[in-house]
Amino acid sequence: MEEIVRCPECGSTRISNDYVRAETICDVCGFVIDDNLIDQGPEWRAFDSEQREKRERTGLPMTYTIHDKGLSTTISWANRDSYGRSIPTRSRAQMYRLRKWQHRIRISDAMERNLAIALSNLDRLSSGMGLPRTVRETAAMIYRKAALKNLVRGRTMEGTAAAALYAACRQCGVPRTLDEIATVSRIPRKTIGRNHRYLARELGLKMTPPSPKEYISRFCNKLGLSGDVQMKTLGILKEASDRELVSGRGPLGIAAASLYIAAILCGERRTQQEIAYVAGVTEVTIRNRYKELTKKLDIDIIL
Repeated sequence: MEEIVRCPECGSTRISNDYVRAETICDVCGFVIDDNLIDQGPEWRAFDSEQREKRERTGLPMTYTIHDKGLSTTISWANRDSYGRSIPTRSRAQMYRLRKWQHRIRISDAMERNLAIALSNLDRLSSGMGLPRTVRETAAMIYRKAALKNLVRGRTMEGTAAAALYAACRQCGVPRTLDEIATVSRIPRKTIGRNHRYLARELGLKMTPPSPKEYISRFCNKLGLSGDVQMKTLGILKEASDRELVSGRGPLGIAAASLYIAAILCGERRTQQEIAYVAGVTEVTIRNRYKELTKKLDIDIIL
């Protein structure tokens, strides 16, 4: 049974809700019973995407991957009004001028133009590398900070965007090598590394060195190795970390050498050349780390 609401001042049950002022008011004496009224809105169901678009009352969420954070409005080219009716011919010239000026106002100065171009490049790079949404948002935020501090001046937008993406991968625990980003962005590896160090120093970015464990699942997937090899590799890396054999050495080289050892132990051999190509290191690096690990960890391997 629904509880009857009474006015605490006069005891009347004639209560009304003012959704404009978000207040619950007594119609008899005017006493404000509640001033934090929440409009729950009408309950509705949508059975297809068209009904959902017509009935939803919110827009897209705010995102840093768009220069205006996705909060601007756009005038559709469909020449139809909000009710779906065709716009009269006499009004189409006016709508064309409104669209043109709306597009000009959306990118009003050099800063917004820079962000619009750079963030579209960031989105292209992220899509090409299959990076998750969190990395894209973090990279966009890093580039925005760099642009606001005028750190892009004297550097190409593409090089700075690639460096921001590399820093975002490091911060989000989704490691990608400089060679991978250089291949997708077509920016030299040395330029990306130099820009990354500059951004990290000027923006005070705190990034821990990537762990060799973070690369194993991706390398195993590219080499077509089983889960047993992956677990064996992680076990070798844990033992190497406990004996302090990982510090001071490149994580890619350690990961590649551990994977090479685990593949041999599990009977799924891969050549050093194959692993070196996937890991982005040289065969000499794998051989040196492989000899060091097998000697220090007392691993017997029959080649």
